[in-house]
Amino acid sequence: MTDEYKTFALGDVPLLSGEVLRDAKLAYKTYGELSETRDNVVVLPTFYTGTHARNEGFFGSGRAIDPARHFIICPNLFGNGLSSSPSNTPSPQDGPRFPLVQMWDNIACQYRLLHDHLGIERIALVAGWSMAGCQAYQWAAQYPDMVQAILPFCASAKTSPHNFVFLEGVKAALCADSAWNGGDYATPPVAGLKAFGRVYAGWAFSQTFYREGLFQQLGFDTPEALLQDWEADHVEHWDANNLLAKLATWQAGDISAGPLYQGDFHKALGSIRARTILMPSVQDLYFPPADNEIEARYMPDAELCPYDSPWGHCAANPGNDAGFTAALDANIRKLLQ
Repeated sequence: MTDEYKTFALGDVPLLSGEVLRDAKLAYKTYGELSETRDNVVVLPTFYTGTHARNEGFFGSGRAIDPARHFIICPNLFGNGLSSSPSNTPSPQDGPRFPLVQMWDNIACQYRLLHDHLGIERIALVAGWSMAGCQAYQWAAQYPDMVQAILPFCASAKTSPHNFVFLEGVKAALCADSAWNGGDYATPPVAGLKAFGRVYAGWAFSQTFYREGLFQQLGFDTPEALLQDWEADHVEHWDANNLLAKLATWQAGDISAGPLYQGDFHKALGSIRARTILMPSVQDLYFPPADNEIEARYMPDAELCPYDSPWGHCAANPGNDAGFTAALDANIRKLLQ
């Protein structure tokens, strides 16, 4: 089920930066069937260390998003190894030479997939965790007439300065490995990838998570055991240049970037017509509720529904916090009713 996906050929894509991504490809997977009225479309973009396969934990039979009732589209973020990425793009845009692809660029290409290729005029809901939630905001600001509802969870419409600095930390840990070699590595920078995972683990969960020993619920006897697992996961599953390409997209996140709003963030928020529920995790260390509180003030139809979880940012990871999952489904049902 998870291994099969389709690829949409985009050709040469002009980017917001002025560069051109050559022979770009957008990987995606769909679930369910498009209704005769074509009004049951749910878009679930992918998050930072995820592909469409990881999104399968956010929907299912009897869930608020159900393939029996909805046509679910999961477009893969540029840089995640399936869509055009440093690891699969030929010279001269391979590796560290891969251009900056911003949220605007991702959503413009996703729009081409949905509108031009799949013939979709209306989206019932765009939802997602973390970077996927950032794309939900972007969809609603970039194509306000097309998107009826959004539910970003553990996300923001603009990457905050503190979030930017957090990302600089994990990036510095990776690039400190001498094998990194400016991105032109002959073999993977294993020490750097391990350091990346180890630093990230301190941010993904809350202080309460570690204080109360909740890592034991994941099968780890000690924090060190969890850290070693995060090290191994990044070494086994992620290309270093891909991680940094997506990190650059994340750091540049801002729904007002681009020709529509020209940096006017409040105007961009005010232009969102979609019914919106913002669902931060109260103990999230890099997407705190305060950012969403500010955003909601400028959005015409936004409801703020914070959820307090000791799992921090990872409250949203399927299987971690049953209460978060139940609250998420309840909020999605409100938007889709």
